[in-house]
Amino acid sequence: MAFLAKYPVALGHVLVAPIEHREHVVNDFSWTDYARLQRVVHAVGNALVATVPTERLYVSSLGSQQGNRHVHWHLVPLPPGVPFEEQQMAFLAESRGWLRFEPTELEALAEKLRAALRHRLTDDR
Repeated sequence: MAFLAKYPVALGHVLVAPIEHREHVVNDFSWTDYARLQRVVHAVGNALVATVPTERLYVSSLGSQQGNRHVHWHLVPLPPGVPFEEQQMAFLAESRGWLRFEPTELEALAEKLRAALRHRLTDDR
């Protein structure tokens, strides 16, 4: 499944997660299941880049055995023009806080992403 992050660090911050509960990013998957899930990460990433201005797309699996024990991938579009010292892990840092968007803005973004994703999944077959 893929969905917009509840606590986004950028417009278009998306999470991709398996529906079944998995805790370890590689050890809990067969190669086939992992590759299938990465196909979704790839398609969602392409849809994001086609929809949101992106200088670089960050893809990471974050979580903790002490907190959120469910495997998921964050796809975060870095907007163009962010100074180098504010990129990479600094851009993803919780200390920057979360962004708030109007529900209508998120609904419109979700619809654009769905349309781009449908197109990508159809083209990838």
